[in-house]
Amino acid sequence: MSAKDLPWNLVLVNHDHPLPDDYEPSALKDLPMGIYTDTERAQQVDERAYDDLMDMLEAASEDNVGPFVCSSYRTFDYQQNLYDNRVAQAELEGYEGDEAEKEAAFWVAPPGTSEHHTGLAVDIVDASYTALDETQESTDAQRWLMEHCADYGFILRYPTDKSDVTGIGYEPWHYRYVGKEAARDITDSGLCFEEWLKQTYNIQD
Repeated sequence: MSAKDLPWNLVLVNHDHPLPDDYEPSALKDLPMGIYTDTERAQQVDERAYDDLMDMLEAASEDNVGPFVCSSYRTFDYQQNLYDNRVAQAELEGYEGDEAEKEAAFWVAPPGTSEHHTGLAVDIVDASYTALDETQESTDAQRWLMEHCADYGFILRYPTDKSDVTGIGYEPWHYRYVGKEAARDITDSGLCFEEWLKQTYNIQD
């Protein structure tokens, strides 16, 4: 099967499988303002993932942890700005030219290669600790999400030991909606998304 033939919930987006320039996400739905998101700006997700996401956030809250969606759907322009800023940071760290772009792309996907364009990816942090760093993994929210996210159709997309496959550094806050059946299978397999697609659908790099 070609990556282009995958069902909507399994769309593969990475450096090797960028979205077309004219890509438009499916219908987006706003998350409730001020509950699990910033009150100053709306967060949006694919409406087909909305109910499962809200169920997950509500269940976490009922277990006395505080999940907070800090990023969801992103436009290409927004992603370009994030990427450009990361390139500038890499240059300040001493990288030059292509090396600066390569270093930046390990942490911030260039526009067209980010799952956030699809509305199926959400960055979720602990409300008591919102920094996007490895300390997130030890927060109550992340420990809960890592244990339960598959029950709601989500996977931790960029595990700590799979960066050589995903091409992205460890992000213990980035969750991707794939549907409950796939999420459970991927989680039980111990594979990252790319590896699972290759094994299950023979999707090649």
